[in-house]
Amino acid sequence: MMRKSMSSRFLFSERRKKGTPNIIRKRITFVAVLLALPLLGIVIRLFQLQIVDAKTYSILASDQHEVEQVLVPKRGTIYLRDRWDGTLQPIAKDEDVWQVYLVTREIKDDQQTAEDLAQILGTPVPELEQIIASSTYAVLTKDASQETVDALNAKHIPGVGITKAQTRFYPEKGIGGQVLGFVNNDDENKRVGRYGLEASLQDELAGKYGSILLEKDAAGRRLTLGTTKLEEASDGSDLVLTLDRTIQYEACRQIREAVGKFQADSGSIVVLDPNSGAVWAMCSWPDFEPETYNTVDDISVFNNPVTFSQYEPGSVFKPVTISAGLNEKLINPDTTYVDKGEEHIDNFTIRDSDKQAHGVQTMTQVLEKSLNLGTIFVERLLGKERFKSYVEKFGFGKTTNIELAPEAKGDIRPLAKPGDIFAATASFGQGIAVTPMQLVTAYAALGNGGKLYRPYIIDEVHHPDGTTQKTQPEVVSQPISTRTSRLVSGMLVTVVENGHGAQAGVSGYYVAGKTGTAQIPDFKNGGYLTNGTIGSFAGYAPASDPKFVMLVKVDHPRTVQYAESSAAPVFGSMAKFLLSYLHVEPERPIIEKPLAPLPPLPTDATTTDPTP
Repeated sequence: MMRKSMSSRFLFSERRKKGTPNIIRKRITFVAVLLALPLLGIVIRLFQLQIVDAKTYSILASDQHEVEQVLVPKRGTIYLRDRWDGTLQPIAKDEDVWQVYLVTREIKDDQQTAEDLAQILGTPVPELEQIIASSTYAVLTKDASQETVDALNAKHIPGVGITKAQTRFYPEKGIGGQVLGFVNNDDENKRVGRYGLEASLQDELAGKYGSILLEKDAAGRRLTLGTTKLEEASDGSDLVLTLDRTIQYEACRQIREAVGKFQADSGSIVVLDPNSGAVWAMCSWPDFEPETYNTVDDISVFNNPVTFSQYEPGSVFKPVTISAGLNEKLINPDTTYVDKGEEHIDNFTIRDSDKQAHGVQTMTQVLEKSLNLGTIFVERLLGKERFKSYVEKFGFGKTTNIELAPEAKGDIRPLAKPGDIFAATASFGQGIAVTPMQLVTAYAALGNGGKLYRPYIIDEVHHPDGTTQKTQPEVVSQPISTRTSRLVSGMLVTVVENGHGAQAGVSGYYVAGKTGTAQIPDFKNGGYLTNGTIGSFAGYAPASDPKFVMLVKVDHPRTVQYAESSAAPVFGSMAKFLLSYLHVEPERPIIEKPLAPLPPLPTDATTTDPTP
């Protein structure tokens, strides 16, 4: 039995001896794993720092310019496309510029620094000495040439620094600053668009700023092995406008000259493609240059009058009323009424502009002679509500939704007021307010078969990812039929051929259009001003198949009184240019007629109410 017990102890001892190495190995492996885990973490972190986050830390270690390249987006370029060869011409783009700055606490020798800088920058020594004496930091120039930068780098002047920045450059001058707007910095020193397309398309043009997120300790210090996250900037999109560079230049030139010639307060020209709503030209005067926006005396010049300013249009609105009557088949071009010279409505007396009784007149003659009482006749046939519905169908009283902000919506609220006088005066364009853009799109509908298009000025958006967004023409409504469009177009041709619109005509073509000389409301005393008018002419050509639609507006001309002598001849000159530029073949023999002499300015004894 003792022998058996000893045998058992021996076997147990043998097993223990055999199992000991396995246990030791497992313990060693366990300890090794424990020691390796932190090392592995360090290796992984180093991999992240050196490979994954290498760009982030490289940026943090670089200079300001390299940081901005990653974190500051490039603003999109605005282009015009050449009509004939399709090439793109930039009219607003970013450019790199060198800025030279001064940190005065780092200057070793004030006098020597001033002399060295004067030699390179061309700034007088006394001026530089004053800057050094009175500033701790100053920007000496924002657009140094490469030659200047090279000279400064070679000189190594203590306290003088150079950095690269972006600036907005507008290579085309005199092309319509109110359309483009300008760019400056906001309170966070980020570049933002102001006014015009630069503001309206800010999100598309600006892109998205990047960021670097860093993990910090309680004291605000960056942790060497802390978490970092880099989000690079996303560049802005490029815009291609519908504006025709040549037409835009000509429109700007003609309205600038017209305002000067007629000693007017201001003026505008807008040209559209009547069959799509694309804006080919939009220019007003006075205007400003985007690069020198900070030199203007009156900031109201930043607003675009074509979309922002609303006014009582006057007789240029009459074709809208006539077309409504034609569309409802309540009248035709030969329908007659008896013009008694005045109408008494709600205790008001309404007269034609010449204060004459014209007897029996046709609807065509209403437009030719611009008879207020004739449009009142049509408005009564329609009734207030039906007349109001046509005004709305033509787009008045609401924004056109063109890609330009701010945009006024006009004011047709008087049509909802009780009484008959408001609809009566609105029938000939007084008592309601419209914008030039609303008016020109309405005339496009008169000429194109009755379709009211949404006007647009952005043809394409080119996104940073390579995709392109193309604007498609959009029909908002069809206020009148094709039949009505043809009838009213023929009637508007007679206005140019036989009526007050003669100076808007172009030899060899049938031009359709209407004058309007509107009174200016006196917002201070009520009623209307007695010493000023607004002249407009809206129309299209050729009348049977319009290739363009255009509005010319001249505010408060002083050398002439009526639109037939201000807006109409500017329209005629611009229309002649357009028909030639667009290669439109003449419809009839070209007979050059001498320009009619300007009528004399009215005296106090002969002053009349505004006429067509």
